[in-house]
Amino acid sequence: MSRGRFITLEGIDGAGKSSHVEFVRGLVAAKGHEAIVTREPGATPFGQKLREVILHQSTSALAEALVMFADRAAHVESEIEPALATGTWVICDRFSDSTYAYQCGGRGLDRDVVIQLEAIAHPGLQPDVTFLFDIDPATASARQQRRNQAADGFETRGLDYFIRVRNAYLERQREHAGRIRVVDASGDFETVRGNLERHFREAFA
Repeated sequence: MSRGRFITLEGIDGAGKSSHVEFVRGLVAAKGHEAIVTREPGATPFGQKLREVILHQSTSALAEALVMFADRAAHVESEIEPALATGTWVICDRFSDSTYAYQCGGRGLDRDVVIQLEAIAHPGLQPDVTFLFDIDPATASARQQRRNQAADGFETRGLDYFIRVRNAYLERQREHAGRIRVVDASGDFETVRGNLERHFREAFA
């Protein structure tokens, strides 16, 4: 049995990535593969407790990263690796690129910390393909305001913060250009979905 493929979706808050997760599952199914959809933080009961803490309690960048990787280690062990081992594809809304962008780019945590934590929490495991939904932070903020939903602790950090997060994502993409594919998320829903489908077909031709 061949190993499953690991797909992640990334982007700043308001980029719209989560609304395309099920669409990606449909693209995988069209290729004849079973897929599970999951997310970070909070995919496991353990992680759900951590999610509530990290989204609503203020703490240091290092503490945030450590909590994220505690959640991630449990997620990989209990959900991601068992699925991949059975040939099931995994589609995950956020993974370690998020920690690099939010805690390193957004809050100034040393990038080497994330590299070290990746080696501890998921040694040898990286996504096969990451779709990075890229959008100007001001546009993303306007989208969130139109949603009129209560913001969590990350979403209220301001435009300058999300500019740094976006820049860190793009820096990460330049370092991992073979894995991370940039999806222009600035257009209307159907245009973005078309961009995503094109990138998917190119990645899994």
